[in-house]
Amino acid sequence: MNALHQSDDFYLQLPPLRDFIAITDPHNFTPLPDDWYLVITDVVSSTQAIAAGRYKEVNMLGAASIVALLNMADPVDLPFIFGGDGATLAIPPTLVESARNVLVALRGLAASTYQLDLRVGIVPLSLLTTRHQSVSVARIEVDEHYIQAAFSGGLAYVENILKDPVAGAAFLVTETSTPEAADLRGLECRWKDMASRHGEIISLIVRPMHQEPASRALTLRQFFAMIEQIYAPDRDYHPVSFAQLQTTANPRTLMIESSLRARPNALARFDYLSRIWAMNILVGLYKRYQILTGHAPWWDSYRALAFRTTDYRKFDGALRMVIASTPAQRMQLETYLEAQYQHGDLVYGLHITDRAILTCLVFERMGRQVHLVDGADGGYALAAQALKQRLSGSGLMVITNEIR
Repeated sequence: MNALHQSDDFYLQLPPLRDFIAITDPHNFTPLPDDWYLVITDVVSSTQAIAAGRYKEVNMLGAASIVALLNMADPVDLPFIFGGDGATLAIPPTLVESARNVLVALRGLAASTYQLDLRVGIVPLSLLTTRHQSVSVARIEVDEHYIQAAFSGGLAYVENILKDPVAGAAFLVTETSTPEAADLRGLECRWKDMASRHGEIISLIVRPMHQEPASRALTLRQFFAMIEQIYAPDRDYHPVSFAQLQTTANPRTLMIESSLRARPNALARFDYLSRIWAMNILVGLYKRYQILTGHAPWWDSYRALAFRTTDYRKFDGALRMVIASTPAQRMQLETYLEAQYQHGDLVYGLHITDRAILTCLVFERMGRQVHLVDGADGGYALAAQALKQRLSGSGLMVITNEIR
């Protein structure tokens, strides 16, 4: 058991924002304590894995990074954000040693189960302070059961350090160990893919490029105004609908969860797979029974909770959104983004597919949970690649361009 430190409850004590648009005000962010650390994970060569059709495994490892550290940290609340092929979390100093052990185990699990290399970096905030960088955080109340973190500041700077073979060497976790040390309770992948109601699912990343906080905030506000103009209410472009939330009985899909959650032998994995397959079949039968009798209170209540606790939009210095769109609406959006990019106000990347996928962190079946949304076939990972290509094409480097 880790002894609690004075700064451990820093994040929990921040007053929650009630409106996502509040991220456009830099004053709503609070600097992380100087003695905290950033944990950043991502799947190495994720583009190649996605090209081989393994985007769900890539997503699962990004989500596993989050759930393993949240389980380790409990009851300390940690801010986190899901990036598709990885995740970012902030942790207090009392948890660094335990976090490292968990992440070493998770790297071993990624290699043995999926044959994928999970890159892990742990960087002290004090390093950024010496380099005149900072990272700030805010809490957004998405639902009573899900408080979402938003980051601003030097995350892109940290990512550049970790991906530099020389500069990142001191901060990378390179060891692997037994998978049993990684507690993945709550990690689930049991929903069917959700086809776009409007034809397309867009995974979008938008990063303001101005140095001045006021100018960057204005870019974001203008973008939100354009989104409202093109798509109207957010429920209209939400990538998930209540009716589409249906459990899957596809063993191949369920095996992605089973292979990561069960003990590393064929019998244990088959047993785990059989249990969650049977559970989903029973849920389907119970749901049909309730519908035939005229009401489905439990099933409807759970789907409503799952819908409310999706993270289809988030902010980590870049705005990340998954949007259900018509082709015509997407063309309007691209026209606006390209004009703003050419003007030097923002850089963007997007990926288009026909359906959304969910990877879930369920700590309480009718309570605390979050459903991580991405576009199928690559989603955020390929949107990030497109963004980097635009940065390279414009000669720009993302180093300090974050709201502070």
